[in-house]
Amino acid sequence: MDFLQLTDKSILIFGVANQKSVAYHISRVLEDTGAKCVYVVQSEDTKQSVGKLLGNADIYVCDVEHEDQIGRLREEIGKTHKCFHGLVHSIAFADYSAGMKPFHETPKAAFLQAVDISCFSLVEIVRTFADLLDEDASVVTISISTTRMASENYGYMAPIKAALDSSLAFLAKSFSQFSRIRFNAVSPGLLKTSASAGIPGYVDSYLFAEQATLRKKAVQTSEAANVAAFLLSPRSSGITAQQIVVDAGMSVNYFDSEIIARAMRDQ
Repeated sequence: MDFLQLTDKSILIFGVANQKSVAYHISRVLEDTGAKCVYVVQSEDTKQSVGKLLGNADIYVCDVEHEDQIGRLREEIGKTHKCFHGLVHSIAFADYSAGMKPFHETPKAAFLQAVDISCFSLVEIVRTFADLLDEDASVVTISISTTRMASENYGYMAPIKAALDSSLAFLAKSFSQFSRIRFNAVSPGLLKTSASAGIPGYVDSYLFAEQATLRKKAVQTSEAANVAAFLLSPRSSGITAQQIVVDAGMSVNYFDSEIIARAMRDQ
């Protein structure tokens, strides 16, 4: 039974970098359902490495930091693909080369670059590809489970993800003037990805998050991917301008008795 109704639907996926990428896991779920995936990666080098994972997949290159490349990508893809039923935006970047600093010392250039790549790229992409999106298409981006938790080692990315979350409502409203295209975010708790591995202190935060879940088991990237596939499917037709949190209950369990007991023993 084709429950998700995605068989033969075309999905454009931005952001596969390697086998641990959220976008890669989403693509596995989609292809298992019979969807036809088209991929966009950041560089030629990434295309070569990702190509080994995806076989004969249709893969294009675009660095979304450069507006002209997005326009060129639209023209290139439009030559062979006339309609997409879904679009995945799984793109984020922050330059921490200057080291982790208190938020009020965030370098302006680094913050604006992160906004451009991690947030505004969604606006630019959907504007540029609007004529290739089916009038009932679903757009899904990847956010985080909370933008209100001031984690030192996440730097300034939470405010940028907050901007991404807010943009969903405005995009959904704008596109409703001429279509029924939906915009939603999958917002997972801490995941074990290559990108997260580069965040200072992330491993400790990940292990804490695992203990803070109700099930005492970390959120798996495949679980976030399953939710993304649902949001991309017609089965979620009534959901738009929302962030679907996938955190295994962590947000309701900060005062877990076992965690409190261990913390008190360390005093």
